Amino acid sequence: MTSRIIVVDPFDYVVFGGTGDLARRKLLPALYHRELDGQLPEVARIIGVSRRESSHEAYRADVKAALEKYLRPDEILPRVLETFLSRIHYVAADATSEEGWANLAALLKEGEDRVRAFYLATGPDLFGPICEHIGRHGLITDKTRVVVEKPLGKDLKSARATNDSVGRIFKEEQIYRIDHYLGKETVQNLMALRFGNALFEPLWNSAHIDHVQITVAESIGVEGRGDYYDTSGAMRDMVQNHILQLLCLVAMEAPTSLDADAVRGEKLKVLKSLKPLTGAAAEACTVRGQYRAGASTTGAVPGYIDEITNKESRTETFVAIKAEVENWRWAGVPFYLRTGKRLAARQSEIVVRFKPVPHSIFDEGAGSLAANELVIRLQPDEGVKLQLMIKDPGPGGMRLTRVPLDMSFASAFNVRSPDAYERLLLDVIRGNATLFMRRDEVEQAWKWVDPIRQAWDESRDPPKAYTSGTWGPSAAIALIERDGRTWHEDAA
Repeated sequence: MTSRIIVVDPFDYVVFGGTGDLARRKLLPALYHRELDGQLPEVARIIGVSRRESSHEAYRADVKAALEKYLRPDEILPRVLETFLSRIHYVAADATSEEGWANLAALLKEGEDRVRAFYLATGPDLFGPICEHIGRHGLITDKTRVVVEKPLGKDLKSARATNDSVGRIFKEEQIYRIDHYLGKETVQNLMALRFGNALFEPLWNSAHIDHVQITVAESIGVEGRGDYYDTSGAMRDMVQNHILQLLCLVAMEAPTSLDADAVRGEKLKVLKSLKPLTGAAAEACTVRGQYRAGASTTGAVPGYIDEITNKESRTETFVAIKAEVENWRWAGVPFYLRTGKRLAARQSEIVVRFKPVPHSIFDEGAGSLAANELVIRLQPDEGVKLQLMIKDPGPGGMRLTRVPLDMSFASAFNVRSPDAYERLLLDVIRGNATLFMRRDEVEQAWKWVDPIRQAWDESRDPPKAYTSGTWGPSAAIALIERDGRTWHEDAA
């Protein structure tokens, strides 16, 4: 089975921060893959913008080097690469001055009838100044969109200020707040599983589901970004956006359609239904940790404190939370959330644990009955696995065993699983905002997160230490096991 490729409308993609790590590592390789699949129209252009003086030719050489670094050798096809590099242009412009903006305006004037997307792959402090320059130089057309990267603020107040700075220039429907987790094939398949099949949705409630786990685990540390990460931490970096968005997709009601506002409206209802965690409740239902020196698959690794300047840092590199959605569908069903760096494996997944059968008809010799479990793996090896009880084959009576119905997307469809940015970058061109966050979603997530962070700030307890290469602090294990449950840690 192969995926269907539909060429998008002609466009100009303007990437601010075009020489930065995000552009080189993710955005440009993603657009090259779309070129490789024949999805880019003949007249599409990709324009890198940065303060650094350079030429079109020199920037194309930089782009080529980035593609050769981040793509497999067999993906670099000379004819495709030549076509892709011919689309690349460069403009030196300063977000804090008028320098270079007239040159960008002149280049864009050649394509006024195209879709025009501005991707702000910069720090959020530059979002406002860049948007003001875009507006001042008349670069906004009826087909213009702007893409903003996280972090969208460090709290509710700063998120509102960032949204205001972009919103003064662009209409809300032109603003695409990107969360690359929503572009993952498995995340999108969660909606297909729930709303495209009669099997799951009748059981998708507190009468049949015992609990839900969402894990986003990284085996790496801060990787040279320690001083930046120390101003953020796991709660801001992962929970406020990625994990809460995944929770929303699990918990939301069926939207009336896949229209962007219909989907985002249902996600907003979930965020508003999250049980507030303040004061003592935040202390009881959350665990924050910080990794210490330990071991990884590559050998010994340093602790977090050893990788940053601030040796007294209380920034968390691990978070576990017991959350609850207070509505009729989910009353009494806990959502256990966790994320961290330097954990035992790189593993992102959603686990839906169903309630056990109400009564066993089998005798003791058949063995124990395990509850059904739906595991939605986001990375690595995207796929879906449903754990079922069956009879162990062979004579000798009834013996039960649990086996998975396992679907790996790579083997089932025999196609490369596209990077999330590939889908999202072209969704911007299509004008499809379904997988992007609306302003009220972002701010409602901060309304839930801020009281937790405030409780941590008021507490005298430092983050709990955990050894690199483990699954986090022992307190995170206690958080779920005191409810008679356990974390799902099957890396197979």
